[in-house]
Amino acid sequence: MKKHPVLDFFINIWLHYRLKIRNLTLVKKTIVELTLLESCLLGALVFCFAVQLYFSLFIHLKLALIKVEELPAQASKPLSVIICARNEAENLTQYLPAVLQQNYPDFEVIVVNDRSWDQTREVLKGFVAQYKQLKVVTVAEGEKFIAGKKFAVTMGIKAASNEWLVFTDADCVPASENWLSGMQQPENDETAIVLGYSPYIRRRGLLNSLIRFETFFTAVNYLAFAIQGMPYMGVGRNMAYKKSLFFKNKGFAAHMHIPSGDDDLFVNAHATRHNTEIRLNRSTQVWSAPNTSFSAYLRQKKRHFGAGKFYKAKHKFILSVQIIFQFLFYALFIALLFFKPANYLAGGIFALSLIIRSFIYPRLLKRLNYPDLRWWFPFLDILLFIFLVFNGILSIFVKKVKWK
Repeated sequence: MKKHPVLDFFINIWLHYRLKIRNLTLVKKTIVELTLLESCLLGALVFCFAVQLYFSLFIHLKLALIKVEELPAQASKPLSVIICARNEAENLTQYLPAVLQQNYPDFEVIVVNDRSWDQTREVLKGFVAQYKQLKVVTVAEGEKFIAGKKFAVTMGIKAASNEWLVFTDADCVPASENWLSGMQQPENDETAIVLGYSPYIRRRGLLNSLIRFETFFTAVNYLAFAIQGMPYMGVGRNMAYKKSLFFKNKGFAAHMHIPSGDDDLFVNAHATRHNTEIRLNRSTQVWSAPNTSFSAYLRQKKRHFGAGKFYKAKHKFILSVQIIFQFLFYALFIALLFFKPANYLAGGIFALSLIIRSFIYPRLLKRLNYPDLRWWFPFLDILLFIFLVFNGILSIFVKKVKWK
C-alpha cells in the first residue's frame, strides 16, 4: 500500500503529542504519589536551584558578556609598584625583572624586605645596582613588627613617591610588559580603586587544578559583583588604589590585629560602586606561582577565611547565602536519591542545573585564562565545594594563622 506523505505528517504529529501527553501524565502521577516529606525536600531543592540560578544568570553571566577594555593609548601619571617580600630570594630573582622592565615611562618599584633571613637582601642589592627605579625598604626583626604583612605594606606605601599605588607579590609575574599601562590611574579621577585579576600558573596534578579552579570562582565572584556596583574584595597580587585613600582612612588601623586582609578587607571597607573599576584585559593580568603542597594551600585558605569574617554585614550575608544554598542543593539532591519516585525529579533538576551552568562557567574559564579546565567543570565544581566545606569546618578549630 502506497504511503501518503501528508497523512504520514499528521500521524507523526499526533503520535508525538500523544507521547508528550503520556509523559506529562506520568509526571503528574509521580508528583501525586510523593509523600509530604518528599514534597518538602523536592520543594526545597527547587528553591535552592532558583537561588543558584540567580547568581549564575544575573551576576556571573554579566562578567562573561561584558566587553573587555582596551589598553590606554598612553601613560597618564607616574605610579609606584609595591611588593612585600619575606624570604623570597628565589622568586625575586625569577619574577622581579619583569616588573622592573615594564613599558611605562614613569614608575618606581618599592620592595619591602620584611625580616627575611635567606638571600633576599643580597638579591635586592644586586637589582638596585642595575635598576635605578628600584627602591628597597627593610623591616628589621623585633617585637614591634608582629603585625606581619600589613606593617610591611604600610612601610611600602609611606616610602612611595607617587599618588597611584599598584600592588603585587614577589611570586608574581606580569602577563605582559604593558601591565602597568592597564593598571595606571584611570582618567576618571573619582576612581580610587582598580581591581585586577591574577590567575595561577598551570602545573601538573589535581591540587593545581583545584587551586586554579578555586581562584577562578573567587575572581568570578568579586569581579562580577564589582560590575553590579557592589565591590567587596580584591586580591593583593594585582590591584591598585590611591595613596590618599589609604591615609584618609587610617590605613589598616581598623583591622591591624588580623593576620590577613591587607587586600580584601581594605577593599571591603572602602570600595563603592562609584570609586571602583575592574580590569579584564589579558595584558593587565598577573600570573602567580601556586602552592605545591596541600598543607600550604590549607594555611593560605585559612588566612583568607579568617578575613572574610570581618566583611561588611551585607557582603557576609550575600556570600553566606551563596555557599549555604549551594551546600543545601547538593545535600538535598543526595537525600532525594533515597526516595522513589522523587529521585527521578531530583535527577532532572540536578541535570538542568548542570546544563545551564555548563553554558556559563566554561565560557568564563576561557575568558579568565583557564581554558584547559572547561572540560573538567562538573567534577571540579563538586570537588571545590567539598573542599570549601572541609576548610570552613577546619577553620573553626584552627585559629592561629600567620603570614609566612
